[in-house]
Amino acid sequence: MPKRHALVLRRARKIRLLLLDVDGVLADGSIHLFVDGRGEVGEMKAFNSLDGAGLRLAQRAGLRTGIITGRESPPVTARARELGIDFLEQDAFEKLPAYEKIRAATGLRDSEICFIGDDVTDLPLLARVGLAVSVPNAHVEARRRAHYITRARGGQGAVREVVDLLLRAQGKYAPLLRHFLK
Repeated sequence: MPKRHALVLRRARKIRLLLLDVDGVLADGSIHLFVDGRGEVGEMKAFNSLDGAGLRLAQRAGLRTGIITGRESPPVTARARELGIDFLEQDAFEKLPAYEKIRAATGLRDSEICFIGDDVTDLPLLARVGLAVSVPNAHVEARRRAHYITRARGGQGAVREVVDLLLRAQGKYAPLLRHFLK
């Protein structure tokens, strides 16, 4: 096992809270706006079902989950509710105050938190958390500061990849798998 991977696994074992950005991480980064018949602007986002299932598995395994995003978005609110996300902070272009609010509410140390980000607005969190993750299509500065870069692109299973990594590192993956193989 390469040395870097061993360090990632060591960090992953400590994680109790998985936080993520939305655009470019939970969704592919596209923002689809439309105007309805009354002239109202609406928004659509596509979310990957593997990411959603992964977040549910993480919760089943005892991990808490949260979203910190720079935009306010009704589709994100609906998806967070549907998935039972523990913490939702929207319209947080400056993400550090939202992170501190969540960290205080959980009583966790930075080393117990994983954050998945993809842009320069995520840098303060990537610098603080115990496991900093980025996606391969992220801004170069986010990739440079990540402990782990997913193989999957944002919105295409990257969150699920991280959940699987966390659960395997913590010895929780096999028991969950056995549950579904009954």
